[in-house]
Amino acid sequence: MINIILPVDFSEATDKLVDGAMKFARETNGKLCLIHVAPADIGFAIGDMGFQYFPEVEQNEIKQELLQLNNLEQRIISSGVDCEHLLKQGIAGDIILEYAREKSAGYIVMGSHGRSNMYDVFVGSLTKELTRRSPVPVLVIPIH
Repeated sequence: MINIILPVDFSEATDKLVDGAMKFARETNGKLCLIHVAPADIGFAIGDMGFQYFPEVEQNEIKQELLQLNNLEQRIISSGVDCEHLLKQGIAGDIILEYAREKSAGYIVMGSHGRSNMYDVFVGSLTKELTRRSPVPVLVIPIH
């Protein structure tokens, strides 16, 4: 069975991306390995006192994202596709590529758009980065 890495960001495009990845997994007899990379600075805020860290904000956000990952995993499994998931914090591109190596992945599946076009302008496109850096093929699913 081939491992297929599927990074998700819980944007509006996630459902279309998951549907496309499930179709690809069925066609290749693959297992989807969901990964969500949360930013390392979730609990930080800037206020009158400068930077402040709120661990309860970070914990709540991580709990919500883990719940969303669990729900996606159950949806995929109930459709007949094998699946597992991982949630990590840090730099998305590095963590996704590290996970692909750990899982001896055959593919990484990405969407053509993520959180927003403005986000891509300011932060850079993760899909673009991974197609440049990945040692395994990156399948890009058009999301419009």
